[in-house]
Amino acid sequence: MKLKEFIRQFNFNKPSWSDLPEGFLECDLTGLTSAEIGKFMAIRNLWELSKPQKIKARSRVWQDPKGYQYLGVWQNAALLRILVRVWTKGVLPRGEFRLKAQMDDEARSVKRNIEEGWKRPTTSEYLQFLGYSQASLEELRGDVRDCKTDGFLPSRPGSSLGDKGFNLRVVKGIDKGMAKGEPTEPGHPYFQPLKTLNPQTLTYEIFMELINKTDWLLRKLVESLEKKLHQEQKSYQIEQARIKDKFRSPK
Repeated sequence: MKLKEFIRQFNFNKPSWSDLPEGFLECDLTGLTSAEIGKFMAIRNLWELSKPQKIKARSRVWQDPKGYQYLGVWQNAALLRILVRVWTKGVLPRGEFRLKAQMDDEARSVKRNIEEGWKRPTTSEYLQFLGYSQASLEELRGDVRDCKTDGFLPSRPGSSLGDKGFNLRVVKGIDKGMAKGEPTEPGHPYFQPLKTLNPQTLTYEIFMELINKTDWLLRKLVESLEKKLHQEQKSYQIEQARIKDKFRSPK
């Protein structure tokens, strides 16, 4: 909508900001009458007053900058990254250097995007980075399948993470005082199994178990954050309506 038309149609009793002129706050006022300029300045002042502050995403209020390390999904991702590197370094044929680099990068991306998303200031940004993690995890899943097909990764039905001493349940829950930190750190429940791990014993089933469980936790986290984002947006809309009502002229 052009500026003159917007000024002429604007109703102070029922202000609407749905069709603002392009560059509203820095519009060129050349050609406007003094009355039009005066009305424009009043409109702009009302817009500034009625614009509610964006509500902070409550899910981004954290006291521990590394609190993501408590999350089950991060713990899974950290373990997955290590197992992938152990396997690509110890088992994958040297000629497959491109595949090795790709799988290492995919596993790293799953973990790193959870971390970066955690430190983002809004829920929507956090969700965006979790989406990157999910995409990298899916790409890694495909490469694991191909490694099985190409004969690099053995399949032993029934083999599992539990066989190697990894219990995924012992590291979940921020409020349960469970393990925090890298699986390679002494004292972590995964530390000893990793110290004695033979990469030759890793199987397609073990990787798929960890990938599937990580994927499930990512989806659950996304669902929870989407619900939180919906609540925040609803609160924002309510606040916006309240402020508009406050500035509505009495009849």
